[in-house]
Amino acid sequence: GGVTATTTRPATGPAWWTRIPPPVTAGVAILAVWEGLLAAIRPEGFVLPPPSSIVGALIGNAGAIWTGTRITGWVIVSGLVAGVLVAVVAALLVDRFRTAREAITPVAVAINAVPIIALAPVFNNWFGLTSQRSNQLIVLLLVSFPIFINTVKGLSLADPAQIELMESYAASRWRITREVRIPTALPLFFTALKLASSLAVIGAIVAEYFGGRQDALGPMITQAAGLTRYDDAWAAVLAGTLVGAVLYALTVVAERAVMPWHATMRSNQNP
Repeated sequence: GGVTATTTRPATGPAWWTRIPPPVTAGVAILAVWEGLLAAIRPEGFVLPPPSSIVGALIGNAGAIWTGTRITGWVIVSGLVAGVLVAVVAALLVDRFRTAREAITPVAVAINAVPIIALAPVFNNWFGLTSQRSNQLIVLLLVSFPIFINTVKGLSLADPAQIELMESYAASRWRITREVRIPTALPLFFTALKLASSLAVIGAIVAEYFGGRQDALGPMITQAAGLTRYDDAWAAVLAGTLVGAVLYALTVVAERAVMPWHATMRSNQNP
């Protein structure tokens, strides 16, 4: 008998829309519903403009919003970095010295209980109404507590068997901290850092309502809202949101780079 040739169709991959990340799909759907609902209802005096108006205001005021984003972004980043350094150093001291634990922990809890934003007028009187140091200090205080608490907790979760093994080889306390305690604390530290990146944006913009440069995002939002230019106000809010999203994304990238060995990182890399 003759040999019949059979053709096999090449395997087709999943449709292109299935490869879109779910957060992107959800975001586009929400914006579409938002735009369509306002176009259908057309409410009078509604303070939440459609996304198209917000994007138009963002493009139309690109120069002023870029300037405000740079000013507020510097407050956010500098306050966040300083808060991380203060929190990590305090956590290492608390983990290493009992006296530091008894002295620093109650102070940190007490500071966290104070409404930080209420301190903004006091800080403005200290540093000057137009100084950015007041806003940076607000951000520092706001972000340092969650990082401090989570880092202390992570350092305390180190495996006692590993510590005992290191001690049996006459390892110094600092080497034990560096090679056992700090790697154990990293997951909790990065979890707190993700939270702190959002808190830094909130703290900086709200603190700017009380003082600082008048061309920053905070005054821009209040001035535009006061003049009922809600599309301009929401455009400035969108700029601050993008700063927070970038900081969160950078934290995720740093987490994956620093902790490729962590179980959650390995699971995220598997299809």
